[in-house]
Amino acid sequence: MKKINKKKEDDFLSKDWLISNTKTIFYAILIALVIRTFFFQPFFIPSSSMEPNLLVGDRLFVSKYSYGYSRHSFPFSLNIIKDRIFFNKIKRGDVSVFKVPTDTGPNEESFGVDYIKRIIAIPGDKIEMKNGVLTINGIKLEQKRIRTDKKVLKNGKIIELDVFLETNIDGKSYEIYNYYDDGPADDFEEYTIPENYVFALGDNRDNSKDSRFVGPIPIKNLVGKAQIIFFSTKDGSTILEIWKWPFGIQYKRLFNLIN
Repeated sequence: MKKINKKKEDDFLSKDWLISNTKTIFYAILIALVIRTFFFQPFFIPSSSMEPNLLVGDRLFVSKYSYGYSRHSFPFSLNIIKDRIFFNKIKRGDVSVFKVPTDTGPNEESFGVDYIKRIIAIPGDKIEMKNGVLTINGIKLEQKRIRTDKKVLKNGKIIELDVFLETNIDGKSYEIYNYYDDGPADDFEEYTIPENYVFALGDNRDNSKDSRFVGPIPIKNLVGKAQIIFFSTKDGSTILEIWKWPFGIQYKRLFNLIN
């Protein structure tokens, strides 16, 4: 009888342990989903389109509440919210994550991967670019050359890049790269940003697929505003590659605020 009772006791403890841990995992997942949906979501930088400000291998937090909430606030862009609620004003110069539109026109519902770019113009702005210099609402943006950077390309070639400090019409300044003059996207005619859209460019102006190629970005496609770099590894080595950490982690970039 004692052996039978002991077995029943072990079975009870085993079931109790399973239920307890299942609840813990469930609540942990629920809390993570709430944080990811309404507060902060981590993103990884896979390309050089936002250099020199964001580098390949940067991991950053994007605030979901900065522009209010839309379907893209939810995992898999679940169509829970029709448009956008608790909308907050978008500012020129914001570094933002958005779903790139794959269709054009006022009623597009198709969207692709997440892009991260800088918001250059907001609804109603008139924007044009000549020889790589932007003019917004008749005001030419100041570009001041501040230094030259060396960059190693994938083929091993080393090139020198001019770094300019661009100041927008609201007085916000940020660094941009210029690979070469007379680039294929250095010029476009004056364009008025439609209502409910923004115009976004990469800081690496000669190496960025942005609104010059995909068109203006619907405000409803905005995911959030990039706020802080919480982790960074050279050339994008993963967090799980622990053996690379002593040499791969870019310590100077950890917990840097994003301008």
